[in-house]
Amino acid sequence: VSTQSTWEGIVVERLGIEAKQPNSAIRKCARVQLIKNGKKITAFVPNDGCLNFIDENDEVLVAGFGRKGHSVGDIPGVRFKVVKVAGVSLLALFKEKKEKPRS
Repeated sequence: VSTQSTWEGIVVERLGIEAKQPNSAIRKCARVQLIKNGKKITAFVPNDGCLNFIDENDEVLVAGFGRKGHSVGDIPGVRFKVVKVAGVSLLALFKEKKEKPRS
């Protein structure tokens, strides 16, 4: 991973990852193919119901998860989180301040 703090990518699929013991949950994630090098990574989708804003083949902005390349908490093997989808912040969509642009 280079010194950049965010990367753009295309959503390949949406998936749920089971949390590690002793927690029991399905954490919503997305498989993202990075544009700059074609690598596929798994990125966590924060907030309740935000996976509904993300569709396959959407362009997303991905940032690190805050531990410099380590996975966080109870989500195994996930080191990134989704920040924007189709150029709009996920938080703004979550708070209904903005609409996702129709492509």
